[in-house]
Amino acid sequence: MPAGSPIPPGASVTVRVPASSAHLGPGFDSIGLALGVGDECTATVTEEPGVVVHVEGEGAGEVPLDGSHLVARTMHTAWREIGAPAPAGLRLECVNAVPHGRGMGSSATAIAMGIVVAQALWAAAPGGSVVDLKAANDLAARLEGHPDNASASIFGGLTLSWSDHQGEPGTTRTVRPSLHPDLDVVVLVPHDQLSTARARSVLPSQVRLADAAANSGRAALLIHAMTSAPSLLLPATREWLHQEPRRGSYARSMALVDSLRAGGHAAVVSGAGPSVLVLTTREAAPRAAGHAGAGWRVLRPGIPPLGAHVVRSAQAPDRAHRGQTRPGHDRPD
Repeated sequence: MPAGSPIPPGASVTVRVPASSAHLGPGFDSIGLALGVGDECTATVTEEPGVVVHVEGEGAGEVPLDGSHLVARTMHTAWREIGAPAPAGLRLECVNAVPHGRGMGSSATAIAMGIVVAQALWAAAPGGSVVDLKAANDLAARLEGHPDNASASIFGGLTLSWSDHQGEPGTTRTVRPSLHPDLDVVVLVPHDQLSTARARSVLPSQVRLADAAANSGRAALLIHAMTSAPSLLLPATREWLHQEPRRGSYARSMALVDSLRAGGHAAVVSGAGPSVLVLTTREAAPRAAGHAGAGWRVLRPGIPPLGAHVVRSAQAPDRAHRGQTRPGHDRPD
């Protein structure tokens, strides 16, 4: 794509991106679910060179406040991807609600944020293109290494993703099945953090054929349960690939999962943990939340139908919003 004109100083956009949970039990690295807490970032092009970041909420005092911030780094990657010249100066004002290191997709949220913010600012430049969520989804999957969290944050709702050729540009595909109207979620968030890298380091390099076959059947059942038959959520969330090998890394989380499942609730470890996610119904959600003891924060965030989106833009707002996924849009692929 031709480079076009630079993004003008003063161009500013605000983008909101929801959190997400990955795997949901058997859907390892392929199934994601958006959660109704999210981060918001206002990015403004400045005449003063350099990147300045201000953070409120989650991550404040913990993340870098310059060009090494994950949102800023991803923005520059996205501009290189689309052939857009990066501006010399940039100010990011981030208000974060997604807990870090808790299995709620904070890094995927930041990556999705950076890509969509970069696209939306590029829409303000003469000759720039509009926001393209399919392209954002593909790049986010490549940067994350797997599409589950990122796809849910970009499109909202329930997402099922795959790649025609793993890691190659333009090959990530996502569909967005319609959720059963009674479906609800409870998220139990501990104080402890767990990095995704540490959680993945304990996974086995091989699995038994019988376990892989059993897991495949439950992953298929999970989509049916979430879209048509919530009464099947408990058996549908049984899995064989990742939770048991990680049990020692999040013993408290697995003890809570065991307790909830023994009580008939479809509990799983959210993403890489250590948060616990319960797939439930609106009627049963309060009972599931009641299992949390001391040291657990209870969230009932809901499942947002809208993923990453431009909240407002100081330049060419009509162009910045074109291509956005709308609530109720079920087929992003």
